[in-house]
Amino acid sequence: MKIDTLRIYPIVLPFSSEFSHAMRKRSTVSNVVVEVTADNGAVKGYGEAAPRSYVTGESQDSVVRSIRLLVDGGPFPWQLEDVSQIWKFVDSLPNRKEHHSAVCALELSLLDALGRSRGTSVIDFFSGKHRKDTVRYGAVFPLAAKEKIADLSRIAREMKINRVKLKVGNDFQYNSAALKAVQEVYGNEADLIIDVNMAWDLETALQHVPLIEECGVRVVEQPMGPGRTTEIAEFCALMASRNVWVMADESACTLGEARHVFNEGHYTMMNVRLSKCGGLRRSLEMVRRLRLMDVPFAIGCQLGESGILSAAGRAVSLLCGDASYYNCCYDEFLLKENTTLENVSFGMGGEAGPLNGPGLGVEVDYESLKRMSAGPVAVVTPGP
Repeated sequence: MKIDTLRIYPIVLPFSSEFSHAMRKRSTVSNVVVEVTADNGAVKGYGEAAPRSYVTGESQDSVVRSIRLLVDGGPFPWQLEDVSQIWKFVDSLPNRKEHHSAVCALELSLLDALGRSRGTSVIDFFSGKHRKDTVRYGAVFPLAAKEKIADLSRIAREMKINRVKLKVGNDFQYNSAALKAVQEVYGNEADLIIDVNMAWDLETALQHVPLIEECGVRVVEQPMGPGRTTEIAEFCALMASRNVWVMADESACTLGEARHVFNEGHYTMMNVRLSKCGGLRRSLEMVRRLRLMDVPFAIGCQLGESGILSAAGRAVSLLCGDASYYNCCYDEFLLKENTTLENVSFGMGGEAGPLNGPGLGVEVDYESLKRMSAGPVAVVTPGP
């Protein structure tokens, strides 16, 4: 398969309603889609980056620049015959988080194109040792008034979803009202994560300990920002004594960061997200290392992934049947417009299985892609 061109689309994805968490209030997100065209247009593959400055330091503009640099600076497989060429290319790239979203989009576009050319799913490019035929996703609730949290809780429970992630901030009264709104609907039946997005200091964290116990919270995700080693150590020790996991997210984007975080011995779980961790290969390698360290992990997503990244998230979820939690594939529940013709969302009970079709298993809606384009489309072609 001869790759002819790469096209880089900066896009703005509109939400059907506002979604807020401690770091951002959003009604749209800015992502990047990479399109690989091969064999004179006979094959097309797509990848997506969801850059978030508070996670990897990337922006939409930086991802576009990074993609150009990475293609020029590594052994990019313009003549693509085997998946090993994609691994060689990815492994040659800098393993720094400021390039992770860009690496993710490039890798996915190549895997999608190769899968389509062979008529096979991207899942088949990886070991099936931990593979499952279905997984169950949980619900994610934004920072919102308690009435909205109660409504979302009722909808999720009617869908027979009992795993709930609730976004919280540094306002104790709000957090208390939101948690109790979930509890009023679920009683003690919700498997509950609170995602703090680094909003707490130690004083705020300690203030929340009785509330965490009262509401039966199972996991506290990224309560503080990186660098608060002494504070996180004290809080994690308290949580461990109460059988509550503390999950690292923004603190562990690379293998080096993950090793550092878990060698310290404070965090007890990790959230793996494709765009954060640099694509499928790097994410699965991180999962392999976490297994060796006996660290439980969750498969998550960036807020505002379109159907392309959701399809890739479905693949990594199915390849990681031993994950403790799955949070992905929220297209139908979040997006006003999507990049794909297919609805990649989960069904009743959060249940989701493999997608039909080769590559990532979805077809890109080219008219929607053009409509959501937010700037000039960069075109990269082979050198002389």
